[in-house]
Amino acid sequence: MRRIFSLWVILTLSYYGPAIASNTTPVPITATSWLVTDGTGKTIQGENTDQLRSIASITKLVTAMVVLDANQDLTENLKPYTRGEMIQLALVKSDNKASLDLCKHYPGGTISCVRAMNEKVRSLGMTKTRFIEVSGLSVMNVSTAEELVKIVIEAAKYPEIILASRTSNIKIKIKKKWLVFRNTNPIIGKRHDFVVSKTGFINASGGCIVLMMDTDVGRKIVVVLGSKNTHTRIPEAEFISTIN
Repeated sequence: MRRIFSLWVILTLSYYGPAIASNTTPVPITATSWLVTDGTGKTIQGENTDQLRSIASITKLVTAMVVLDANQDLTENLKPYTRGEMIQLALVKSDNKASLDLCKHYPGGTISCVRAMNEKVRSLGMTKTRFIEVSGLSVMNVSTAEELVKIVIEAAKYPEIILASRTSNIKIKIKKKWLVFRNTNPIIGKRHDFVVSKTGFINASGGCIVLMMDTDVGRKIVVVLGSKNTHTRIPEAEFISTIN
């Protein structure tokens, strides 16, 4: 049944691609695991949705959540950036050092931060998701498409994450110099329907992205894991979001 649906997706995109996708080039789904749900997490369609996979920098959504849960001062200067700026760098630029520094300054340090991340996902009823570090560089940070939907729904409760998900680039002034950092999702700013957005990539994970977006037929959540590369994950996610 899954093979039949995958073939249908390819044929449909080839025929209708210019009408329903964001670009005019037909794009088959290369993702190993993918899922689209409504805004409540109810499945619309997917493939290999319970497959355990490395999730790369999608990890940073949970890093940001536990740091925000700790209610630390976002204006505190951790040098060279404030805590709030580091959260934005981790989410917008997907900056690994920002994630590491955030947890270095977490109450109890990095070990406590990782523990809080695992406790966070357990509290959401996620039994397969595991973190051993805070940036997503480890292949052992794993989850499933089904469980990542829960992370996205939880992330949408944080104004700082929504802000980052809608920011095409951030500008930070260090002394007299302005630094500009672009969002790893290049269509942020070109579209204004995102609520949550986070990309990820390491060799073990392939191209990854999670999205919560408002569409003409209501809010949807899209998870793409194991896409061929960082260039294929966005078009695939956009197409998957059109499936009803």
